[in-house]
Amino acid sequence: MLQWNDLHPYNAVHVARIPEPLDPERLTKVINGRLETLRLAGLALNRDQGTYHYRGGPARCAIDSLMSEAGAESCLASQIEHQLNTAFIPSEGFSPFRFFAVPDGNSFFLGLAYFHPAADAESIVLLMKNLADNYMGRAALSLTEPLDLYPSGYDNLLRHPLLLARKLAALPAQVKNLRSSCRPAFRDAQNLNNGFSFFSLTPANLSALTKAAKAWEVTVNDLFLALLLKCLSPLATARAQSPKRKKISVGCIVNLRKDLALNSPRTFGLFLGSFVITHEVPDGISLMNLARDIRSRTLGIKRHKLYMGAAIEMAFARLMLSFFSTDRRKKLYQKHYPLWGGITNMNLNSLWEQPTGKSPIDYFRAVSTGPVTPLVLSLTTVRDCVNIGLTFRSTVFSAAQIEGITRDFLDAVSHLEGQP
Repeated sequence: MLQWNDLHPYNAVHVARIPEPLDPERLTKVINGRLETLRLAGLALNRDQGTYHYRGGPARCAIDSLMSEAGAESCLASQIEHQLNTAFIPSEGFSPFRFFAVPDGNSFFLGLAYFHPAADAESIVLLMKNLADNYMGRAALSLTEPLDLYPSGYDNLLRHPLLLARKLAALPAQVKNLRSSCRPAFRDAQNLNNGFSFFSLTPANLSALTKAAKAWEVTVNDLFLALLLKCLSPLATARAQSPKRKKISVGCIVNLRKDLALNSPRTFGLFLGSFVITHEVPDGISLMNLARDIRSRTLGIKRHKLYMGAAIEMAFARLMLSFFSTDRRKKLYQKHYPLWGGITNMNLNSLWEQPTGKSPIDYFRAVSTGPVTPLVLSLTTVRDCVNIGLTFRSTVFSAAQIEGITRDFLDAVSHLEGQP
């Protein structure tokens, strides 16, 4: 990920609605106090050894308090896009966090943009929960000691002989799938600018998705991948004329904490895997049949834990990128790893229990596309809704196409509501 960040800011953003009025001075004090207590101040990187550590000491984060006559949601979308495209400059003892706040009546949105190579989504939820608890006077729920930062074990993943053997055995099929995948068209491969929009699924939408997944014997994540493929299919028309590249490939991020036995809520770091799904998405295929096809593939991926082999792919990519200039690195994934999109799926309900009798916290996320994936859906289940942040490479997708993807996604979900 550090090499991705060399090409374009590789950031992510989390936003939580805090059901209390904004007090900038109190918020600043809470944030810096928490970062100091949890020893999340002053990140130092050793690129040669691939290690991270925090120097500790006082935190001095400033909080940008933003106002907009266009409304809070419009202000948030603009700020999130700005944060995704604004680099963190890794230096000795830098802060990998930037905060902003947008008031909205008697509540406010707290935004946290972070240097993605330093943390995964679950780590940031842990931090945001601590900040919200302290701000809302629930200090008794907060952590009082430093976090368990970057515990060992994940570093040993590449030394796992059985996993290595399974991943190497699966690589020829993956290479074949990628070589049969249509490439997205980049108007300017040197332009890695990210655009952003967001939308939500209602409780009725989520209920229909859950019922359909159960009836079709697929997971909700399989269904989301099928929806993404269906929405991208009309844009991948070049594959109809291609003699070899007839398919579409999309990726999925996986949380590795359970696989690595990192079950403590105090664990902070980056513990992610991934896998790729490739499908021809023929005209007229039903969402049900597409989801079942995807399920037949994800079952094998999960059974053999192939998603854990992403570290092996990253190690190979680091080696390959070292032989290319910066300009050629920006084109490498487009040519050899032609993904059209990807999803990162998180259930906030399993990570952040909402006290009864209190106004609920709302939450959504955005993740940089990076050089690999030109479109990312960040799905966050909050209570009985799903908030979706859609990040896209503006050199691949136009604003009109993103509106079309959003409309098609919502239409496909709404059609599930009337099904038995």
